[in-house]
Amino acid sequence: MQMRWRLLLVVLMAAAVLVLGPGPALAGPGGKIASAFAKTLFGKIVLGALTIILLPLIVWIMVQEHRASKRALRDLARLREVDPAFDWLTLKDRVTESFHRVHAAWGKEDMAQASEWMTEWYWQNQQLAHLNRWAEQGLVNRCAVKSVGRIRPLHLACRGAQGDLSGSRVVVAITANMEDYLEERATGKVVEGKKGYADTETVWTFALQGGRWRVATIEEDAVSLMYARMANELPAVLPEVRRASAG
Repeated sequence: MQMRWRLLLVVLMAAAVLVLGPGPALAGPGGKIASAFAKTLFGKIVLGALTIILLPLIVWIMVQEHRASKRALRDLARLREVDPAFDWLTLKDRVTESFHRVHAAWGKEDMAQASEWMTEWYWQNQQLAHLNRWAEQGLVNRCAVKSVGRIRPLHLACRGAQGDLSGSRVVVAITANMEDYLEERATGKVVEGKKGYADTETVWTFALQGGRWRVATIEEDAVSLMYARMANELPAVLPEVRRASAG
């Protein structure tokens, strides 16, 4: 009986995550084409019904991710005292710029143009695993960013000795208004996804290399709760957050 309840909870959580995100996961860097299902009338009805049914669980997930974001911001502030690379405003600017640079390179089908913004393994992986394969099949992914919206830190993992935090990682959820679909290069026929802009959320992991944050992986928004539930990995000794003096 207990196993059945656990299975039911997993199914409900998976459905809730699908409903909770502002849109389907995009292809762009990451390689998964956005589904057009949510844009159809039937899809909207189904998602609307699921939202009502799973509302308590959705609220719980939102609370968990909100707490994770606050915890990550607090720990970033503490890490900033050790290494300025962890300053959230500076890091947020880096995330925004990386988002645009990576998608620009993706749109030109040449990820080497974003090599300074991604880890070497990841940009080569994206080129080989998706762009080159689609090109061989006569397909091209049309992916355009209109605007970047909310950026939320979800998880921190500090690696290396104190004073040398190279290899540390930060996971952020990024909401953006984008267009994303796969079409035949010769005919322009859409074979997957749908034309038109929509709000979409993805989860990006950044690795600290040589004092600069680089994109290490891009995942669907369904993994955001998993990262939110993980405890941050921090050095054993960290200064407390400095509080601004009153007056």
